[in-house]
Amino acid sequence: MLYLIALPLIVYLAFKQKYKESIPARFFLFKNSPFTKQNAIWFHVCSLGEARALKPILDLVGKKDVVITTITQTGQAEASKYDAEVRYLPYEMFLPFWIKKQKLLVVLEAEFWYLLFAVAFKRGAKVVLLNARISDKSVKKYLQFGWFYKKLLSYVDTLYVQSEVDKNRFIALGARNIEVIGNIKLAGEINKTKEYEKPECELIVAGSTHEGEEKSIIKAFVEYRKSADAKLVVVPRHPERFNGVYDLLESYTKEADLKLSRFSEKADFEADVILVDMMGELNNIYAVSDIAILGGAFKEDVGGHNPLEPAFFNCKIITGKHFFHQKELFKYVHHVQYVEPSEIHRALREAKELPPSMVEETIDLKPIVNKILNS
Repeated sequence: MLYLIALPLIVYLAFKQKYKESIPARFFLFKNSPFTKQNAIWFHVCSLGEARALKPILDLVGKKDVVITTITQTGQAEASKYDAEVRYLPYEMFLPFWIKKQKLLVVLEAEFWYLLFAVAFKRGAKVVLLNARISDKSVKKYLQFGWFYKKLLSYVDTLYVQSEVDKNRFIALGARNIEVIGNIKLAGEINKTKEYEKPECELIVAGSTHEGEEKSIIKAFVEYRKSADAKLVVVPRHPERFNGVYDLLESYTKEADLKLSRFSEKADFEADVILVDMMGELNNIYAVSDIAILGGAFKEDVGGHNPLEPAFFNCKIITGKHFFHQKELFKYVHHVQYVEPSEIHRALREAKELPPSMVEETIDLKPIVNKILNS
């Protein structure tokens, strides 16, 4: 009934760039047939970050048959790089007809879909949660529906969680066989795909920004430019926002008499402000940047983004205070400034006196993956 009621909205959203592939695949099974492989190792992830976190795991899995489902288009694009069958996870009511028997279902982070767990289990798959977490923001809602999550978690064989706090939260929901392993993203391989020449001046990158954040950042940068020789590179999180962000930057750069360029038209740092309107460039930009303003944490509804990449390239990190989805990762990253949007200008000035951010922890995934495969 809810599906039918929501159908007009689903059709409307399907025409938006952000959902033009995922909604037809998930809600109408368009070009989204069941896996041809059976008795494989099935990984389910949500989006880009989790899909990237699969790489070191898949390297350890070796030549075993692997299938992957995702939720978002960016996650699908990343997962498609692996030697695996890749599909969008259908809307739950389709799962009893779509899921085939698999040997093992490994679900990353907080992808808790009841029928995914129940049907996979009934078809003979052992269900494992990997890198599982319950954020500070979500824990109250989970506990309010504890009866539901207790039933959902009854289908799970083992949980590998990020922290002791997460372990206690899952225990409260009735989970069993819980092991604390830390965050598997610490094992991810971080690299760049291109070499860019660093400009002689200070280079600031605003990475993985969301709507509303670019305005605070460009305002702070315009003020900062009055006393510093610096350039700003803006890399929005979602490609469908490229044109809107360019218009916003153009309005501020014109008023401040600064030069603005698109990276897709000229891949260099000659302009004062550069919009990176291409995917897959963020690590390449981090590699030549001095300061990284990490988006996703200046708003209350996103939860922050992975700080390991800018820290790996020795950027001085500035981010917001709403990083609840990345709280475990930020524990391992030192010398980070956590500020309100109105404080970004001050943070830029103070960055001169701070050392680069750094990561001091690692994680060995081999024994964990071996345990999962042999369970």
